[in-house]
Amino acid sequence: MLLSLLLPVLGTLASSVEVKRPRGVSLTNHHFYEESKPFTCLDGSLTIAFDWINDDYCDCPDGSDEPGTSACPNGRFHCTNAGYRPQYIPSSRVNDGVCDCCDATDEYNSGFVCENTCKEMGRKEREALAQMAEVAREGFKLKQALIEEASKGREDKQRTLAELQEGKKSLEEQVETLRSAKEAVEKPEKEAKEIHQKNWEEQKAAEKAAQEQARASEAFQELDDDGDGLVSVAELQTHTELDVDGDGTLSEMEAQTLLGNALQADASSFLDAVWTSIKERYKPEGLPDPAPLPEAPIEEAADPQPELPPEQPAPEEDYDEEEEEEGDDDESNEEEPKVTPPQQPSDKAAEEDGEEKMPPYDEATQALIDAAQKAREQFEEAEKSLKEMEDSMRNLEKEISFDFGPQGEFSYLYNQCYELTTNEYVYRLCPFNRVSQKPKHGGAETSLGTWGAWAGPEENKFSAMRYEHGTACWQGPNRSTTVKLTCGKDTVVTSTTEPSRCEYLMELVTPAACQEPRDPGAADHDEL
Repeated sequence: MLLSLLLPVLGTLASSVEVKRPRGVSLTNHHFYEESKPFTCLDGSLTIAFDWINDDYCDCPDGSDEPGTSACPNGRFHCTNAGYRPQYIPSSRVNDGVCDCCDATDEYNSGFVCENTCKEMGRKEREALAQMAEVAREGFKLKQALIEEASKGREDKQRTLAELQEGKKSLEEQVETLRSAKEAVEKPEKEAKEIHQKNWEEQKAAEKAAQEQARASEAFQELDDDGDGLVSVAELQTHTELDVDGDGTLSEMEAQTLLGNALQADASSFLDAVWTSIKERYKPEGLPDPAPLPEAPIEEAADPQPELPPEQPAPEEDYDEEEEEEGDDDESNEEEPKVTPPQQPSDKAAEEDGEEKMPPYDEATQALIDAAQKAREQFEEAEKSLKEMEDSMRNLEKEISFDFGPQGEFSYLYNQCYELTTNEYVYRLCPFNRVSQKPKHGGAETSLGTWGAWAGPEENKFSAMRYEHGTACWQGPNRSTTVKLTCGKDTVVTSTTEPSRCEYLMELVTPAACQEPRDPGAADHDEL
């Protein structure tokens, strides 16, 4: 499109046409100004004598009778500008001492001398237009290559998709076969592991029962002080730790209750009934009593004061009550967890740790586990391959479904990103995906919109892209971006602006936007 507009202008800049007409009249309007007949105002409102044209008096309401003077406030003066581009200026600028036309024709009677710069301006513009035309030609060549590449790429993607669709069925069957094989070997694996677990638990239970019986036997022998094979009420009363009501002594009635409401118990009944009721509190002889929790605040016990001899009590008058109270809170928090009964809890924890360590599987069970693990790995690998294949198919279907232009010329932009860095931000455009901005010197990224649709005018909808539903502005709408596509040899973001709040305009130069050049001879030439 750009080249087709430029080429006619290039051809006409090189020549000029001389046609007799009043000053300030364009070549296209000269036939309205025929000296041989009266002049009719261009708006048709009035017909006047031709002598009244450019007589410095405004007769026509539309100012068309004074194209070469400043008499009419709404008049227009035509600058021929031979060698450059013709233009219209307001008639009020005629003979005002300022050169508006490059050929100086607007200052014909002001006494101000203007230099005719049309030739130089025309030369520069022709050079610029020639460069633009060359860019357009090269860009269109690149576009043709992009179209060819897009066509081939589309065929390759469709062929790949067909192959994946064909291979998917086979892979699905393989996954199901491996799933069945996995489930088949997992069943004996599960059964073997359950048997191993059950055997281990039974072994632990047997060991625990044996240990418990040994403890009970030892306790019976210790309690049977006279060795008569019976534990009596009196013998049981020697162990005050078995006190029931917490008064510090084991009464005869309490002891009798513990013995199953009997006066004595032999080894068998002791093991069956008595031991169960006393084992949690029973303390073997020779084992020190657990250290009682201090009645005074723990921090006093933990106070790092030097110990005084037993016969010398600590002088309480040396303590400051206020300081002691403050210390109570801090030190009690630190020291209280450390107060534990000696030896037994740690022994029990070690025992429990030992019980958690299940013995290794036997050779047959381990073989079943290895076979099941191998089947699981094979199934998981096949299932992963199937998922990756399905992801690839979805991505291909999505890409193939995109509208990449009349001939797919914009498809090369897919999965690409282009950046523009300004003084404050780094703008990032990923065509057919999203637009974002990020502060140049650090900070969170802000979405300026995700791909919506082509947004150019009806006759050329592929000249603009629309990205919507970006990050919401403070007390405003969600950000959105329009990307204008222009012709160029390279693909680059050239500018980003914010014409209105939260609505951005970005320009992307791309050869895919270049139009086919037309023969300059086929175009209508304007006057010069």
